[in-house]
Parts: sequence; structure tokens; C-alpha cells
Amino acid sequence: MLSVRNLEKRYEDLGEGPRVALAGISFEARPGEIFGLLGPNGAGKTTALRIISTVLQPTAGTALVNGYDVVTQPAAVRHQIGFVSASTAVYDRMTAWEMVEYFGQLYDIPAPELRRRMENIFDRLQMNEIRNVLGGKMSTGMKQKVSIARAIVHDPPVVILDEATSGLDVLVARALSETINQLRDHGKCIIFSTHVMREAERLCDRIAIVHRGRILTEGTIDALREENNQPDLEELFFELISAAESRRADSALAGP
Repeated sequence: MLSVRNLEKRYEDLGEGPRVALAGISFEARPGEIFGLLGPNGAGKTTALRIISTVLQPTAGTALVNGYDVVTQPAAVRHQIGFVSASTAVYDRMTAWEMVEYFGQLYDIPAPELRRRMENIFDRLQMNEIRNVLGGKMSTGMKQKVSIARAIVHDPPVVILDEATSGLDVLVARALSETINQLRDHGKCIIFSTHVMREAERLCDRIAIVHRGRILTEGTIDALREENNQPDLEELFFELISAAESRRADSALAGP
């Protein structure tokens, strides 16, 4: 469903020279699975997701979404994905229903089919009570529900959530987690980016820990715990990141 191979992204910085955001990451995610990209801020998670979403072009490597190449077939890729982030904008002067309807129209969904899908989504996400609420009067949790609804109205096989629960209170974050599980149960391939380990433990079937543009480890949480003899994911994450930073520091001291 999603295949990433040797994905690289480098930026030219006039002051400091080339900056590596991704250094050749590879992973796969399957239908009916929540695949977590875990890492500290600046690890490269958002860069990877923006490339997969066709917002950025990679410097090297490939990413295929449902068989479509993000570089050579970007329009086809955009029909295969729904994207939600912590900063997804909601239009202040449109109601929840109008916003989701608008995005459905952008995908040329026929009106009768669009209405059927919207009724189903509003029921499933428990959004009927905010159907006529304007974006400018919505809480953060309401806005995130609308963002998810408009991201899945065209029934994409792949749903990308980039720090989508960031800034939400505990109750809203838990409700959003339940929605993510529902999407997985409906066969969606979910790519879930977070730096909150407890969240990853609750949701993810498999994870990859990313640090400075590289994947340090990948697998199921149980397998990684056993492999590293560490029962706590947060401690495992801390140990791997700390070890990577120590190796980097030693390498810098050793020089060329």
C-alpha cells in the first residue's frame, strides 16, 4: 500500500552548506495497519510525510502510494491519500457540513454519492451535533474532526496523520484515537507521526524510530521491547536516541 525506498531530502543552506533532512529511509505500511513514525522534533518525520503527500520533492529515492509514484504521478497519489496535521486550516465562515462537502466536490464525487458518504462519516465520527457550526466557533477538537472528515470523504486507502493529536486535551485526543482505530478496522493504511510514546503504544501495530533523518529501528512494539530488553517504549526510545547522539558526538570528535 505504501512503499518508501532510500528516500533522501537535502536542502542547500547558503550559510552552513547542505542540510540533510532525510538520509535514505525505507519502510512499508500495509492495509489495515497503523504504522507509526516516532521521533523527536526535527527528526524528519514531517519531511517524509510531505514527500509522500507530494508537497515536497525528494532529492533521491522513491515512494509509492498504492502503486503510484509520488514524483511522476502526483495527481494520482493525491487521490489515494487523506492528510491531517495539527495545523490543518478550517475556514471560519463555513460550517462543518459545508467544508466537508466542498472537499468532496473538489474530488468530483457525484452529489448523491457525496451526500451518502457524508452522512456516513458524520455518523461515524459523531459530528452531527456540529453539522451547522461555523469553523470560527469550533473548538480544537471539533476542528480536528472536520479535518479528518474532509480527509477521508473521497475514501482514500491511505490516511496520513502528522502530529494530529498535538495540542488536544486528553478527552479529545482519546476520541481521536478511537476514530483512528476505526479507520484501521475499515482497512485503511494509517501513517501516524508522533513524538508521544504512550500514544504510539495505544495505537500502532508497527513503528519506526526516526532520528536526524535516519531510521534507528523498526518493527512491532513487542518485538522491539524484546530485542532491546526494555519493557518501556519511552525508555527504549530515549536509549536509542541517546546512543545515536553519543555516536554522532564521538564521530565529530574523531574528525575526518
